[in-house]
Amino acid sequence: MRWATRAGVHIDRAACAWLIRRFVDPDAEFVFVSDPAEVPTDATPFDMRGVELGHHGQDCSFETFLLRYELADPVLARIGQIVHEADLDDARYDAPEAPGLDVILRGLSMTGDDERTLTVSGPLFDGLYEYFRRSYLLGREPA
Repeated sequence: MRWATRAGVHIDRAACAWLIRRFVDPDAEFVFVSDPAEVPTDATPFDMRGVELGHHGQDCSFETFLLRYELADPVLARIGQIVHEADLDDARYDAPEAPGLDVILRGLSMTGDDERTLTVSGPLFDGLYEYFRRSYLLGREPA
């Protein structure tokens, strides 16, 4: 399936692309556009104004994906809090990881194109997922 998002990938778009590939559509292909009118008819748009899979109310796009696809995993919810704080910086959640993740994703977006940002950020989100998965299993921070 094809998915379309705004060019200039940053935190929410990178996190959503990872979520899509990991939990929704492992064969996802991404298209980057500068204007929502450029979204191909065969692509599902995300993290753009006015689309179903975008910001709604006080939620970022990642949180919208979690609700829309009924991904009730507490690890994904925790990552959603981090992404929310990095993207919106509204102090809704206690997410001390957010500023660091924000800086890393901003830096990655400065070193290559959007596809490269998704490729390189995927393992970062895999690492976050595994860290928090183990935290939940152990009931404490993993060593």
